[in-house]
Amino acid sequence: MRTVYVNGDYLPENEAKVSVFDRGFLFADAVYEVTTVVGGQLVSFDRHLTRLRRSLNELDMPSPADDSEILALHLELIARNNIDQGLVYLQVSRGEADRNFLYPSADTPATLVAFTQQQEALNYAKLEEGIKIISAEDKRWGRRDIKTVQLLYPSMVKMQAKAQGASDAWLVQDGYVTEGTSNNAFIVTADGTIVTRPLSNDILHGTTRAALKLCAESMQMKFEERPFTLSEAKNAREAFISSASCFALPVTSIDGESIGDGKRGPVTARLQEAYIQANVQVADNKL
Repeated sequence: MRTVYVNGDYLPENEAKVSVFDRGFLFADAVYEVTTVVGGQLVSFDRHLTRLRRSLNELDMPSPADDSEILALHLELIARNNIDQGLVYLQVSRGEADRNFLYPSADTPATLVAFTQQQEALNYAKLEEGIKIISAEDKRWGRRDIKTVQLLYPSMVKMQAKAQGASDAWLVQDGYVTEGTSNNAFIVTADGTIVTRPLSNDILHGTTRAALKLCAESMQMKFEERPFTLSEAKNAREAFISSASCFALPVTSIDGESIGDGKRGPVTARLQEAYIQANVQVADNKL
């Protein structure tokens, strides 16, 4: 049985409880981060912590712990649950208060919970094979840059993709791809340029996206931040997604149409290798 963390206590998962009046439950008034674990080590933890702080600040939400305390609880959960490969999920809500659309008083204690999941993070076969995706209209709220727990629409679209024999979907707004349901979207043009949508309120500021950009720049690969259309994506030489849990994962088809030759391309393969060398193989547990 897993050990989970709830507001300062480490508990068996069947004893962990959060109030029915918690604003994360009532209003999705909560933010979260998911950090990958490889070899018992946290991957890119500093980037996740930076984004967590940004999300909290954007929502004027108090933090229930400082950076060192958040790191410590991650390490404790990894140790108590004997996680070699997997993830740590952390969620902060505005806390417990009577149901009211207005925020509770500023001194209301935030709710902090965290748990682990075992999963094969460094799956080389999957990194080579890639995934098939569909496209869907982007109907999410307008502040996608804040990593909130408002994930119902992405969940609905993932189910739609599954029903069509695909693994995920790219969301489209005004003809342009925004991102995947839980990942950032990239294409590679005919001349080898890596293209991804620029940072804005329209997409999540991905930690892996930032790391891949650094990898591309270090290898002097062409990297362009601009919107691209669904049609351009379907005619691209390569396509891939990025996230903390999948690193850089090839997209081999969109809406049943093969991307390139329907296999992982050389640009994606180089980025995968560079990312793993720079971030996964040197993962540590330091701020």
